Amino acid sequence: MLSPKITEVKPMDEFRLLISYSSGEKKVFDVAPYIEGSWYGELKNPEYFRSVHIISNGTGIEWANGQDIAPHELYDLGATV
Repeated sequence: MLSPKITEVKPMDEFRLLISYSSGEKKVFDVAPYIEGSWYGELKNPEYFRSVHIISNGTGIEWANGQDIAPHELYDLGATV
């Protein structure tokens, strides 16, 4: 199943993202388990973490250096608010 389009992403404290979807749903996704190693470790920088943005007409999110998280993970593992 395809997840709805992402309409907004807001960085929160403790490496979490508040993600709004075209369906009207809002979910909080915890990025903390992902920020290890050289690729995702850059997300530990709070300023860089806050630079997250929506890509491809709402099909995903990413950071400036290409880090991303699969849209189905964001949707399926996000906690509904």
